[in-house]
Amino acid sequence: MTNQDIQKELFSLQDVKYRDFQAKLMPTLAPEKMIGVRTPELRKLAKKLAKEPDIDLFLDTLPHDYFDENQLHAFIISEMKDYDKCLERLNEFLPYVDNWATCDQMSPKIFKKHKMELVQQIEEWIESDYTYTVRFAIGMLMEHFLDDEFDIVYTDMVADVHSEEYYINMMIAWYFATALAKQYDVIVPYLLEQRLDTWTHNKAIQKAVESYRITPEQKKYLKTLKIK
Repeated sequence: MTNQDIQKELFSLQDVKYRDFQAKLMPTLAPEKMIGVRTPELRKLAKKLAKEPDIDLFLDTLPHDYFDENQLHAFIISEMKDYDKCLERLNEFLPYVDNWATCDQMSPKIFKKHKMELVQQIEEWIESDYTYTVRFAIGMLMEHFLDDEFDIVYTDMVADVHSEEYYINMMIAWYFATALAKQYDVIVPYLLEQRLDTWTHNKAIQKAVESYRITPEQKKYLKTLKIK
C-alpha cells in the first residue's frame, strides 16, 4: 500500500468525537494533526500492514503528517520479529516521536528475547537529546528490568537522569512508583537519600501511594518521605 492508501484507510476509520477527546489529552500536538482512529483499530491495521512486502515505503516516509500515522508506525515496529531490523527501524523513528502516547504504546515484542542486547541500546537512548527517546529508554527499563532481570544498576541509570522536561520527569516518577511496588526495600533508599529532584520525588510517592500493589503500611511510611 502507498502512503496515500494508508492515509485513506486511516480516514475511513476516523471517529471525530474520539479525535476531539484525544486532542485534550495531548497538548503538545496540534488538533489538526490528529485523525481520530481508535487504538484497537490501529493495532489491527498494523498487524495487517506489517505483513505487506512494501511496508518499508511507509516506514521510510518520515516525518509523517498525522499523529495516527505515528501510532501506526509504532505498532508496526512493535510487531517486527527480527530484532536487528526492529532496532534499526526504531532508531530511525524515535527522533520523530513527539508525544507521550506514541512513545509509551510502542513496545516491540521481540525485546523479550533479547534483554542483554537491549540494555546496551537503552544505555544509548537514555543519554539522548530527544525527550521521547529518553522517556522510551526509561519505559523499557520499567517494562523489562524490574522483575527477574532487576539490577540496581538500571535504577541508578534512571536516577542519574536530570531534566527540565515534564514528560521525562513524569516517566522517572512512574518508574520509581512501579519499582517501589516490585522492589520496595531496594528502592526506598533512593527516596531517603533524595536522589531525585523535588517534583519527581514527590510525584513518585504520589503515584506509589495510589497503587494497589503498595501495602497500607508502606503507603503510610512513603507519605512521611515527601519533601515539603
